[in-house]
Amino acid sequence: MSRGGSFRPYAPIVVVALLLALLPAVVGGSPFYLRLLTQMLVFMALTVAFNLIFGHTRQLFLCLGALAGTGAYVSVVLTMRLGLSPVLTIPAGMAASAVVGALFSYASVRRGLGLMFVGIVTLAFSLTFENLVLGLRDLTHGETGLVTTGLGLPVMEHRFGAYYVLLAALVLALIGYEALVRSRVGLAFRALSDDDLTAALAGVDVARYKMLAAALGSALLGATGALYAYYNGFISPSIFSLTAIDVVVLVMLLFGGLATLLGPVIGGAVFTVVNELVRPLGSLNVLVYGALMILLFVFREPLVAALTRVGRRTAAGVSPRDLAAGRSPREKVV
Repeated sequence: MSRGGSFRPYAPIVVVALLLALLPAVVGGSPFYLRLLTQMLVFMALTVAFNLIFGHTRQLFLCLGALAGTGAYVSVVLTMRLGLSPVLTIPAGMAASAVVGALFSYASVRRGLGLMFVGIVTLAFSLTFENLVLGLRDLTHGETGLVTTGLGLPVMEHRFGAYYVLLAALVLALIGYEALVRSRVGLAFRALSDDDLTAALAGVDVARYKMLAAALGSALLGATGALYAYYNGFISPSIFSLTAIDVVVLVMLLFGGLATLLGPVIGGAVFTVVNELVRPLGSLNVLVYGALMILLFVFREPLVAALTRVGRRTAAGVSPRDLAAGRSPREKVV
């Protein structure tokens, strides 16, 4: 394969990286909009992680906030208590999240838990995590939270520095994701996304590959949670709650498209704006996301798939009127 051919799958990532890199200049360095853009990168990275876990291996983890919080709290507590650099504690947080995610995956496969049962078990962990953080007051300060400013990662305290660090993390995650799905591991993931039994009959080690997806996705969740902790300057259980993270990320992925490269990016961009618009509703914003989730499940066509379908039919010579009527090229009215 030529170098151009091997690079082509990564071209969309380069385009996305360039566009996102220019956004701070577009908003003129406004603190409000730059913070909104930074939160958008955080949600995009979280959605990439969930796409790997759920989009490819159909493991419905409803503990995304808890896994991100695990990475954040492990890193921050180790930094505060042991005086270690965040450069060392962030990988420790990633490892802790990866182990937890892999254990859930292992238990679900060995016990033969279905999609909904995995969701219920991980949802229980999400609630347990919040109670654990509240209970370990000596380490976590409970609901009061922990101040992360001045813990040795000054680049994350600079708004432009934090934005580009998180952008670099997102780009690396997208590159790693694309490389993974194009490898032999990706073939196993595609088999698992169809049916576990069929994949097992085809010789796929279901437990191994599901645990791998869960570990990698959970590690990315932990890394994103830790980086966000140092950027935000403060962490508390409410930041990593089910309604703050899991519901939003699930809607983002359903909107953008499961098992797609740019689905998490598009979904993250759109629903970061939506999340900001519904923020004044307080706890009622969950109703908005619930309604959106129902609509996405009913219509079942994510944005990326819809745009791809429109592009292919347009390239085939179908006019917008024919496209709206559902006609194929041979059925066009002259």
